[in-house]
Amino acid sequence: MAETLSLWPLIGIAVIVVGFLLRFNPVLVVIVAGIVTGLAAHMPFATILEKLGEGFLNTRNLPYILLIPLAVIGLLERHGLKERAQAWIAKIRSATSGRLLIVYLFVREATAAMGLTSLGGHPQMVRPLLAPMAEGAAEQKYGALPGAVRYRLRAMSAATDNVGLFFGEDIFVAFGAIIFMHNFMLESGGIQTEPLHIALWGIPTALCAFAIHATRLWRLDKHLERELAKVQGEAK
Repeated sequence: MAETLSLWPLIGIAVIVVGFLLRFNPVLVVIVAGIVTGLAAHMPFATILEKLGEGFLNTRNLPYILLIPLAVIGLLERHGLKERAQAWIAKIRSATSGRLLIVYLFVREATAAMGLTSLGGHPQMVRPLLAPMAEGAAEQKYGALPGAVRYRLRAMSAATDNVGLFFGEDIFVAFGAIIFMHNFMLESGGIQTEPLHIALWGIPTALCAFAIHATRLWRLDKHLERELAKVQGEAK
């Protein structure tokens, strides 16, 4: 007789969802979810604590990896990194927010395709450099920006980084998802493929993603021109 699979341990997922929706402390939510999952799986409480301790010891170096770059970026921002980025982009008369982000999209996607995924990112590139430069380019052309326009530029800067990374890394042959697809097709369907072939078939998708998002960025310039011209007209 086949053994019945208990789904009660999945209640830990519900605990995480509810905890995050209620905006409780993330560390506390994860710990409680782990304890609830262990109890639902009929694990002894001592074993649950042992597993939590093992997980902490295995990832104890992770906070240093995250905190050290943040501390360096925070120090640079305190000494005027964002202001210098805005001043530098303002010197380029032909620069617009859309053109700047298109160039970054190309660089981000190209470097991600070569496996250099750490060259960009929200904390180390978008927040301290890319978004201020996009705002500086718009300010150089239109003057002071309304809050809604600033948030739009910041959101589009973050989206540009996401698009470039997501579709660029799919071309890198040693990317984890490509290896996963190779193993999945081989083990599940007996389909023999080469990781290089999977990576090459990611190129058309990456090109389409670049063309689509670059078009959105080109339209961003047109939208800013209409919106800010309207704001300037109302101010007069």
